[in-house]
Amino acid sequence: MTIDSVLERLKEGNKRYTEDKLDRKLQDKSRRGDLTGGQEPYAIVLSCADSRVVPELAFDAGLGELFVVRVAGNVANTSSIASIEYAVANIGTPVIVVLGHESCGAVTAAVNGGDNGYNLNHLLSHISPALAKSDDNAEVNEVVKTNAKLTVDELASRSSIIKDAIDSGKLKVVPAYYNLGSGEVEFL
Repeated sequence: MTIDSVLERLKEGNKRYTEDKLDRKLQDKSRRGDLTGGQEPYAIVLSCADSRVVPELAFDAGLGELFVVRVAGNVANTSSIASIEYAVANIGTPVIVVLGHESCGAVTAAVNGGDNGYNLNHLLSHISPALAKSDDNAEVNEVVKTNAKLTVDELASRSSIIKDAIDSGKLKVVPAYYNLGSGEVEFL
């Protein structure tokens, strides 16, 4: 699939999702059997771990269609980048979507500051650049969008595998924002 056709497929799937017209294809025993020999997802989604945001549903995708990496705040840490590199280098997936979402708890924690313990503080440090780029009075959802945009840049700057694929025209990385109430994904 081309980059443009993948983006169009994601948008069409999201439209079906927001209109409650999911086609639920490729989710049965036959599809599971088809995938035992390998996978060929058409998109990678770096998404928040939030239970309200399910990329496979939001894009009306079946088994094997999306390579989803989930971590609070959809941050580009070493492990999430490595997982994405695998899909780029070994599967040849042409699109990465960095999917932030409305009312993100991780971004809210970063905005509120304070000591959240070693591990969460480490995770939130990946959101600090979005805070620094945002106005002092920026609402959480604006910081979420800034974080998604900066994560796109960070994926390329921290990974030669991703950068080389972008530079060769084989890969596009796009930021997006999921609206909790409507389910609509806005490509930023």
